[in-house]
Amino acid sequence: MARERLAQLLGGSEPAGSFSAQLLAPAQLLQLEVAGVGPASLPVRAPLAKKLIAAARPAMFGRREATLTDTSVRDTWELSPDQITLCGPDWTALMERALEHFRDELGLPPTSRLRAELHSMLVYGKGQFFLPHQDSEKDDAMVGTLVVSLPSAHTGGDLVVDHAGESVAYRASKEQLTFVAFYADCVHQVTPVRSGYRVTLTFNLLSSSVDPAPEVAPATELAQCLTEHFTAPATTRYGSRDLDLPNRLVFLLDHEYTQRSLNWRRLKGADAERAALLRAAADQAGCETVLALAEVKETWDALPADSYAWDDNYEYGDDGHPDSTDDAADFHLNELIDDEITLGWWTSPDGTGGETTSLSVPDYEVCAATPSLALSPYESAYEGYMGNYGNTLDRWYRRAAVVVWPRDRAFAARAEAGSSWALHELGRRIDVGDIDEARASAESVAPFWNRVGAQPGLLDAALHVAAGLGVAGTAAMLLEPFRLDTVTPEHSRGLAAVAAQYGEDWTRSLIDGWYAPGRLFGTDLSEWVDSVLPALCGTLRTAGSPEVARLLATKAWHWMGGELRLSIASPRSEIRQQQTEMLSSPLVRLMEAADDELRDEITAGLRECGDNVVECLMPALRLAAAQRLAMLDGVARDCAERLGTIVARPPREEDDWSIQWTGCGCGSCDTLGTFLCSRSRRIFEWPLATDGRRHVHSQIDSAWLPVRHQTRRQGRPYTLVLTKTDELFTRASTARRQAVADLAWLTSTRRDASART
Repeated sequence: MARERLAQLLGGSEPAGSFSAQLLAPAQLLQLEVAGVGPASLPVRAPLAKKLIAAARPAMFGRREATLTDTSVRDTWELSPDQITLCGPDWTALMERALEHFRDELGLPPTSRLRAELHSMLVYGKGQFFLPHQDSEKDDAMVGTLVVSLPSAHTGGDLVVDHAGESVAYRASKEQLTFVAFYADCVHQVTPVRSGYRVTLTFNLLSSSVDPAPEVAPATELAQCLTEHFTAPATTRYGSRDLDLPNRLVFLLDHEYTQRSLNWRRLKGADAERAALLRAAADQAGCETVLALAEVKETWDALPADSYAWDDNYEYGDDGHPDSTDDAADFHLNELIDDEITLGWWTSPDGTGGETTSLSVPDYEVCAATPSLALSPYESAYEGYMGNYGNTLDRWYRRAAVVVWPRDRAFAARAEAGSSWALHELGRRIDVGDIDEARASAESVAPFWNRVGAQPGLLDAALHVAAGLGVAGTAAMLLEPFRLDTVTPEHSRGLAAVAAQYGEDWTRSLIDGWYAPGRLFGTDLSEWVDSVLPALCGTLRTAGSPEVARLLATKAWHWMGGELRLSIASPRSEIRQQQTEMLSSPLVRLMEAADDELRDEITAGLRECGDNVVECLMPALRLAAAQRLAMLDGVARDCAERLGTIVARPPREEDDWSIQWTGCGCGSCDTLGTFLCSRSRRIFEWPLATDGRRHVHSQIDSAWLPVRHQTRRQGRPYTLVLTKTDELFTRASTARRQAVADLAWLTSTRRDASART
């Protein structure tokens, strides 16, 4: 497989460099003065160390965005650079030789140049230490840290540097200067000082911006691998099903970087040579390359190292779950179950900047010379056996990557990671008149656009591009991922433009797609109708697109009519009233947004609903009356007729216990219906088996009938006792009183409105 051969080729390009290196130098080459202390003679002895401590302050450390002081994490004394003067005729030459040495030892390109920037002086007394940590990058050019230990008689205080499963401990000399350099992403610590004082100078290592020169011959073979990778259909990891051609290749690097430090000129160790070779190969193969930051999650089938598959004695934490650990030695890793790789940021192909992305990369587009398993995760979590799946260990890594894609597929490769970039690039091409290229690029995103295109705030840009392309099918594809409730008055001009470009049938199809039930599943359009639709329809009419306004308002009515019919069908009055009243304000706004023809259609649709619709219409009429809106006159007339009919009905007679109800048509429901329809029969004792009782219970409860049902557990079968309750009368009287009050208010309001006109 091309990816595997490529990884093997790059894995064989390992340079002589390491992640850390040491150098010793005579102490007399450094002359040191400290403000408030004076000249410091070497080796450092206790009286001088105590004076340095008197001039220092407790050292701080960074945790995410915060700078903290916590002696349980870092316990040492710190002096700032402005307190320190490094001098001596031989010091500058020594530092230059040391930096050249570390450039080569760390495997940096021979054409690069290191600079050392003094960061602090640190003094560790007995018992002081610094727990494992990574240094933050204080400068865009920072690649590492240089620690110069001043000679002193002390024990403990070793500098321990870890990377990719390797660990090196450095002990300072008692007579000489001890230089130790390491990459900034290396985890390192200072072990507790057991006796004496440990004094160090720390420097930020900065790299100059010089491109490394790649070798030509290996790049040619790598180029062949890239060509094969991009011209052969991808294959899933578990199975032989062929997929489409891969869009990209993601080669994972070994070191960690930040956005500030991720640069072709400042890659570390083996990363520098591998990236240079891959970049040269990509150029030969007609591809573009970018550098990216990747988040890697691996899920392993695993067991604690001191347990067996059948051992239930593994120690659990207070929360009942196994204790988490970051030490791979604590586990037996059996099989990789799954991995997830996400690119969160990458540089621009021209190297002038970068952009945030959110691109999940499939395994058939990824390769690495060093597997993540050989690196140290920044977080891990173990989940023990849970009954339906086995023991798993999740491990998370931060890795950089070289991302390669063919130049002829460059637009799609970038667009899949950032629809904002894609739309603005298409808009730029249209604006400068490069229509053919814009059309071809837009068509290339069709396979994935429905998944990535509808990011918040991009509809305006999508409308601009859709109108400018002049291709109906491509324009519809670009706009399809958006939803009805994302359209605002700010989009009126763009909507009017695409409607004018492609016609009413095309626009109707577009809006139908935005409204599709599957797209709006679980979405409540009430707020959009209430707060957006009237202004949106108004601006569309002003922009010369009344037909688009009508299409949007019609779709809103179709949605609202369905919601209203569902709400008024609920038998429980308190739930029904709450649901229907919530639709009253959106109904008023919809009538504002509608034209005369649609208002008549809405009024006719409401007239066809049952009388429970009054619970929505009356709050709507009160709201319209308060705002002196006359477009609900037809609705008001219908409500008055309904309320008059309700009031005219004679009250329920005191001996009338009949309840109108229709069941499912089964024998049990027929028997229940006969009992309910009886005017005089209030109690029914009914011997009935379990399934029958359960069915009758559900019918009574779902219809919210004023009937109490109890089971007398005597004999076989048990007896179901049904009793009609007084709520039958209170419901009727409450509904009648409400109808009388509503009719009185409605009559008075309509009379006042007529008087004003």
